[in-house]
Amino acid sequence: MSVAPLIQVVVAYDFSPSAEDALQRAVEVACRAPQHVLHVLAAIDARNGLSILATPKVDYDYAEKIQGLLAEHVKEAFAGRPAVSEVQFFVHARIGKPAEEILELAREVSADLVFVGSHGAKGFERLVLGSVSERIVREAHCPVMVVRTKTYQPVDLMKVIRYDHDRKAYTPPHRFSYVDRQAITRPNDWPIS
Repeated sequence: MSVAPLIQVVVAYDFSPSAEDALQRAVEVACRAPQHVLHVLAAIDARNGLSILATPKVDYDYAEKIQGLLAEHVKEAFAGRPAVSEVQFFVHARIGKPAEEILELAREVSADLVFVGSHGAKGFERLVLGSVSERIVREAHCPVMVVRTKTYQPVDLMKVIRYDHDRKAYTPPHRFSYVDRQAITRPNDWPIS
């Protein structure tokens, strides 16, 4: 039996709500498919630091404190979640421009996927501040999952029922399952759910 290759995943994290959504989504994926190795990165602005921990000076001691906070936070994100098997993750804290640091880490680990939150800045604010997630999407050499908070209202989906029309007979969907590297056709009475 061959071992599945590891999938390197970079998760951008700045302690904001949108970054939290990205982290939660990445942890969810890694718990279901543990071949995903997470590299959670806090890119620290050299002048202002991060909002989670105020500081008059951004230096390596500050970065180490952020890394510790981030490590505890990632552990909490995994706490109590069932995982198929052992999940590996690394916690990085780097001083620099966020987009540049995220892209550099992605290059260093040969990332297969990047998770980044979207703050949803629009108009003038986006023009002035720029968009880290937009730059990551443009410049990354792998797929990028831009995660934002779900704001759709819950809906009750209609139950699909069989309906034989007078003019055309009902044609059920083809049903398949994927097992042992094979797509297997299932009989029409196989449950859809």
